Amino acid sequence: MTSPPLPSVTFVVPVRNDAARLRRCLTSINDNQSGGRVEIVVADNCSTDESAAVARFAGATVLVMPGRVSELRNAAAAVATTDILAFVDADHVIDPSWTKVAVEVLREDSVGATGAPYETPPDVNWVQRAYNRFRSHRGGVHDVEWLGSGNLAIRRNAFQAIGGFDTSLETCEDVDLCNRLRLAGHRIVSDARLRSVHYGDPETLSALFFSELWRGRDNIRATLRGPLSPRAIPSLAIPVIDLLCLATVLIGALALVVAPTARWPVTWLVVVAAAGFMSFSLLRTARMTMGGGRVTPGEIVSNFAVACVYDLARALALVFRVTHQTRRGVARAA
Repeated sequence: MTSPPLPSVTFVVPVRNDAARLRRCLTSINDNQSGGRVEIVVADNCSTDESAAVARFAGATVLVMPGRVSELRNAAAAVATTDILAFVDADHVIDPSWTKVAVEVLREDSVGATGAPYETPPDVNWVQRAYNRFRSHRGGVHDVEWLGSGNLAIRRNAFQAIGGFDTSLETCEDVDLCNRLRLAGHRIVSDARLRSVHYGDPETLSALFFSELWRGRDNIRATLRGPLSPRAIPSLAIPVIDLLCLATVLIGALALVVAPTARWPVTWLVVVAAAGFMSFSLLRTARMTMGGGRVTPGEIVSNFAVACVYDLARALALVFRVTHQTRRGVARAA
């Protein structure tokens, strides 16, 4: 008895001025051994480098258009002719069996989407190594609440039924998409075999700060849409509490200048507020340290530095806005 044919897959790859990494990404897609038909649609956000030419050389259909990444992904998905949409970002490289595994997982009717947390290259620096500890690298196959849209396969009919990515969101559009998928009754499954190496993690603390200052801007808005879970509460509460602690430290410092006679009460208030902020970073550091295997004292210090910058940026993202272009500019200058 012959096995049923594998469904076909469309890879959706958004890009802007990233020709070198796009070439590596598309090579990894074309090297996949799926047994089914694979097509590639590259959504080019008006690149001024050779990104479009690289995509066409790799056999991809190219859409050139301005817009947010959610708009680019939706536009590319709209021209797909296959059963499965695979969202892979230009700074990723997937394993040769990625397509075959994605098709296998999505054969189960209850599963709407699948993927896996990003992996880092072996030659990363200390900032990137610590940043990678934020991710859960639990092996095997298990249900999750959300997966990043840089490494995600989804049934096209499920994607269309929920209206695709919300184009009003500049960040956290993957959190929102996964929430709506679960509300529609679909499971989201993480499978460690869907390995994707991400070459875009921030290389410096300044790049990390601006990356999370940008990324955190829609965090509360996307998360509050639900469904809310106990695991989602910290991502909502911690930035708000941290922001209050930072505001208290700032106001207290100004009060010490204006009213030095109230030095001790104000000093204690500042110390308590600073300790409150640091406590969350210490908890995050403990989680990073315990979840990443054996670490050295130096790595613990690195984890703490990255945790503090991350928490600072996520708190300030509630009141300050930066653009994606600013974030990329800082990363390239690093």
